[in-house]
Amino acid sequence: MEDIRSHRYENGKPRLRRFHQARWDEPIIFELSRGGQRGILVPEVEEEIRLQVGDPMAGLPPFMRRGELPGLPELSQPQVLRHYVRLSQENLGTDLNIDVGQGTCTMKYSPKINEQLAGMPKVADVHPLQDEDTVQGILEVMYRFEEMLKEISGLDRFSLQPRAGSAAIYTNVSIIRAYHETRGEADQRDEIITTIFSHPSNGACAKTAGYKVVTLYPDEDGYPDLDALKAAVSERTAGLLITNPEDTGIFNPKIEKFVEVVHDAGGLCCYDQANANGILGITRAREADFDLCHFNLHKTFSAPHGCGGPAVGATGVRESLAKFLPVPVIEFDGSKYRLNYDLPYSIGKIGPFYGVASVVVKAYAWAMSLGAEGLREVARTAVLNNNYLLKKVLEIPGASAPYAKGKRRIEQVRYSWEDLSAETGVHSEELGLRAVDFGVHYWTSHHPFVVPEPCTLEPTESYSKDELDEYAAILAHVAEEARTDPEMVKTAPHNSTIHTIDHTPLDDPAQWAVTWRAYKRKVEEESK
Repeated sequence: MEDIRSHRYENGKPRLRRFHQARWDEPIIFELSRGGQRGILVPEVEEEIRLQVGDPMAGLPPFMRRGELPGLPELSQPQVLRHYVRLSQENLGTDLNIDVGQGTCTMKYSPKINEQLAGMPKVADVHPLQDEDTVQGILEVMYRFEEMLKEISGLDRFSLQPRAGSAAIYTNVSIIRAYHETRGEADQRDEIITTIFSHPSNGACAKTAGYKVVTLYPDEDGYPDLDALKAAVSERTAGLLITNPEDTGIFNPKIEKFVEVVHDAGGLCCYDQANANGILGITRAREADFDLCHFNLHKTFSAPHGCGGPAVGATGVRESLAKFLPVPVIEFDGSKYRLNYDLPYSIGKIGPFYGVASVVVKAYAWAMSLGAEGLREVARTAVLNNNYLLKKVLEIPGASAPYAKGKRRIEQVRYSWEDLSAETGVHSEELGLRAVDFGVHYWTSHHPFVVPEPCTLEPTESYSKDELDEYAAILAHVAEEARTDPEMVKTAPHNSTIHTIDHTPLDDPAQWAVTWRAYKRKVEEESK
């Protein structure tokens, strides 16, 4: 019998997987619409029910009534099914490929049982406007998860209301302002300090909130410059927003000293722990003396990232700042859970209702299944995987890891292909698009571009040694192609549905539309 394994090996090593993604010239669903098609026929209201209920429209004021039927696409059930199955075949994701390339945004495997739990009617059908007595179960889950986060961070109170990491950062900035307002210093303290390798949302949210942003750059080893911080703080300093480890994967060992300098100047300190995957159970915001922090449940705590949503940016504070948290907060009196809106100093609402219940359930289930020791093991494995991949990538000619030479990183690394690019003319983004031809993802957004020809990889704890070897082998193969056949790389991808994007139209709002209605309106205006 033929040894079928021989087809997968070459020179004693597995060949790279042959990958060719399904490609459909798939119209958007509104273009597939045909008048009169139906996926479901709603039965006529029975006369007995009609007599009992009366006219439901009669109680609606005129301004709430539609003047015409909503412009929904009209398709049969199999048409809808085929449309979305075809779209799903044009995707890459963690269920299909080795998804370590989403650097700065932790992507990990989320156990399918957690999806089942979140999809149960008792969770999925809960409505935020229900009476508190009827939602005690989900309030208990949220409350208990907040208790876990308090232990993990060392801080005293949490809110699950923010819908993403950026929303959590904006929440923390708002709390910082409210704190200084109660002290009569809000007008004076109009500066927020951050670092260039902290998540860009820190500076962006501070700017959106009206603060002047002071950005610290790293020293020659890649650490935020402590002397620069000392020079930056003043009576105008409202707070410090800092990510640690930063987006280079480098952990700042002087973080406690940074906090001390800002505190001495009268500012508050906020720990951005959106990516806490490498430090769970190992280091906490409390021990570094931070006043506020946040975690992304849709990253660190396994709930899927979901292309920007749904998400939860869990926000934690010291007890002295708890009065500023967004309303409502969950309280428990020993027998009943309730939503407390009575916080006179609250910053108000950051999002509607309380939080995204399904995301909290997934994160809670994940943490409960692991326990305290399991969470620490997540961090240990994530750091081990990252440093193993670091060693493999640095063996590829043309790749480097700027800063902290010879030192280990925490949960990710920001690599540079500068040497390879100088030699071949092939850029990092082009390498990433060629990697897609082998069925893997490679993150190509690294704003701001401080590291030349950047590539940020974060393997998390989800991947095995064999999978990391395969991913590194793909990068090595693509790097070698850049030398031997640069046009193959520059014109990639060849086996995927995606294409090289012309960024020019994206900079002109007149050339794109975010909804079908907006698109139709623009087309109609241009045709006049």
